[in-house]
Amino acid sequence: MSLQKLAKELDETARQSAAMLEGITDALEILADSKLNKDAAVRDAVAMIITALQGQDRIEQRCHNLALATRQFAILPPSSPDSVYDEVWASLTLDELRVPALSGIAAHQAHGDVDLF
Repeated sequence: MSLQKLAKELDETARQSAAMLEGITDALEILADSKLNKDAAVRDAVAMIITALQGQDRIEQRCHNLALATRQFAILPPSSPDSVYDEVWASLTLDELRVPALSGIAAHQAHGDVDLF
C-alpha cells in the first residue's frame, strides 16, 4: 500500500468516525433538554456520551495528523535523514504524536477519558 493511499484511508477513517456519532449527538440533545427530568441516571448518561464524543474527536484528530505525516513522508526522498522525519513528527498537533516520549503510551496512562483502543 502506498503512503498516499494510507493517508487517504486514514482520512476516510476519521470521516467515518465522525459520521457514526451523529445519532449519539442527537440523543445527547434530547437528554440535555431542560424540560426532561434530570435524575441521576440521565445526568450519568449525558456525561458518558460527552466523554465518548470527546474520545471520537481525539481519534479523528489523530487520524488527520497521521494522514498529514504520511503525505509528507511520501514526498521525501528515500535518502532523507532521520532528522527530517523527526521534523515532520514535531510539526503535528497532538502531543502524543508530536512528543517522542508520549508516543504510543496513551493506553497506559490514567487520564479519565474513555479508552477506545
